[in-house]
Amino acid sequence: MSEVPAVTRQLLSAPLPQIIERLGIAVADAQRAMDENSVRTAALMATTEIELGGQQYNLMALGFTPTFYSFTEATVEAKLSFSMTEGTEFGVTAGASLGVNAGMVMVAASVSVSYARKFSVSAEGMSSIAARVVSLPPPEILEGVLRRMSEQTPEPA
Repeated sequence: MSEVPAVTRQLLSAPLPQIIERLGIAVADAQRAMDENSVRTAALMATTEIELGGQQYNLMALGFTPTFYSFTEATVEAKLSFSMTEGTEFGVTAGASLGVNAGMVMVAASVSVSYARKFSVSAEGMSSIAARVVSLPPPEILEGVLRRMSEQTPEPA
């Protein structure tokens, strides 16, 4: 019985839904981490003060804002190529020899039978994951808070 259909079924049953699910979860986790980093940066900018002209200013009051990033797309690509061969070889060779010597006749026969069944399977795979990240302006509410903070802080001289 051929093993080729069984191997084909195994190769074609790749866990594509799980791969897509894991990519989605990874993108969501990475997006959350980037957002948390931007919020921490905003808090640091609000508490980091520098002196200009004898007055103290935090970075936010001077117009610095944290950078926010967002994933715009994520792509997973998988390629699989495989080849399978199955072959059967059957061979029969026969030979006979006849010898006559001093009135005696000698006859010899030889038969050689061979049978071979050969299987060959090769598979190659390649995968890649790509994500595109873009920077975004701060959220509108944060911008409003920053404007109010800058209005309350004296202008640099």
